[in-house]
Amino acid sequence: MKLLIKNGTVVDPSTDTVEKKDVLIEDGIVTKLDKEIKSNADTVVDAKDCYVMPGFVDLHVHLRDPGFEYKETVDSGAKAAAKGGYTTICAMPNTKPVVDRPDIVDYVHNKAKNLAPIRVLQIGAITKKQAGRELADIEGMVKAGIPAISEDGKSVMNSGLYEDALKLAAKFDIPVFAHCEDVTLVKGGVMNDDERAKELGLKGISNIVEDSIAIRDIFLAYHTKARLHLCHCSTGLSRYYVEMGRKYGAKVTAEVCPHHFTFSTADIPWDDANYKMNPPLRTEQDKQMIIQGLKDDVFDVIATDHAPHSLEEKTEGFNKSPFGIVGLETAAGLTYTKLVKPEILTIMQMAKKMSYNPARIIGLDRGYITEGAHADIVVFDPNAEWVVDPNNFVSKGRNTPFSGMKLKGEVKATIFEGEVVYSISEDENDN
Repeated sequence: MKLLIKNGTVVDPSTDTVEKKDVLIEDGIVTKLDKEIKSNADTVVDAKDCYVMPGFVDLHVHLRDPGFEYKETVDSGAKAAAKGGYTTICAMPNTKPVVDRPDIVDYVHNKAKNLAPIRVLQIGAITKKQAGRELADIEGMVKAGIPAISEDGKSVMNSGLYEDALKLAAKFDIPVFAHCEDVTLVKGGVMNDDERAKELGLKGISNIVEDSIAIRDIFLAYHTKARLHLCHCSTGLSRYYVEMGRKYGAKVTAEVCPHHFTFSTADIPWDDANYKMNPPLRTEQDKQMIIQGLKDDVFDVIATDHAPHSLEEKTEGFNKSPFGIVGLETAAGLTYTKLVKPEILTIMQMAKKMSYNPARIIGLDRGYITEGAHADIVVFDPNAEWVVDPNNFVSKGRNTPFSGMKLKGEVKATIFEGEVVYSISEDENDN
């Protein structure tokens, strides 16, 4: 099967080039890049005035499957990801049952192969049932194909046990994805500990809840020579911890989520749990420091922490509603609108943080567009303007603080292994 992408501007992070080129794809492989390609292709995608970028890779997604399928499933989450331009997503293990053994990894991977339009990689838990008392079957899950281990949703508070996990991760050469939260310091907090929390009469979560574990994990990663990836960094000082770790030789990478570079606590309008996530929105100063860290390439990755919940669960206010928002269908538009359009990031930095870097972290041979490369590609229209409407989401989750926000930049088509798995024209026809 031949697919031809015409008239687009190819963004290739592996060569740091941004050039107007056509892209010819045959049987899932990029076979030719040239200014003008004439071919009797089976499918032609017109990318005029669009960027042709490597398919996005999200290291941090909650698919809720198995156990919480009313919130999301492997297939509904993967279809939402395809709409957002993602060709690979990594699913966190805090499901029911917890993904702590090979057979549950197999369940997700097999379901994805049968139902998902894109690649779904299941991350394994660090401890059994994420209870923090005994290591999970990490070796067995590695053999089953996990790209990383994580206790996401919490931290492993037993440092000795966590050290053992880091040593195993180093042995098997997989990264550890760290959710940095000292649960003993949370003390019932539901949003950032600042003046806005006082105005709303809500208990706060201080920066030290995150910072203390981030520092611990970096030191342990240095000691064990493990690869550490800090999830959803939200505090202004986190950039300095990452820089410090790298300076002394720790193998540390880090991600930021769109909600943390878009909003601060000042943007929370009232006791609306659509603004409740973990870690929470921080102060404007924290937000600006996070943005500067992205600009300076201290933070390698933009990930969504896509966390769907039911409407009923998210209408109980900050005190009773669960943490988390959805993000797969808004991340690209937010990144372009908030970072690229105001020239904080270049389009190349966007491609690296959403495609190339995350692929490198999990050892995935994707994230670039050269002759001979696998054809996981997104066609992104930087001129398209649209308004976020949760009713149009493919995800089962509608819990977003971005509802009604006007964004510039939209995914026009997503191509996975040489086949169009999402097209905005088809989506408009469906609606």
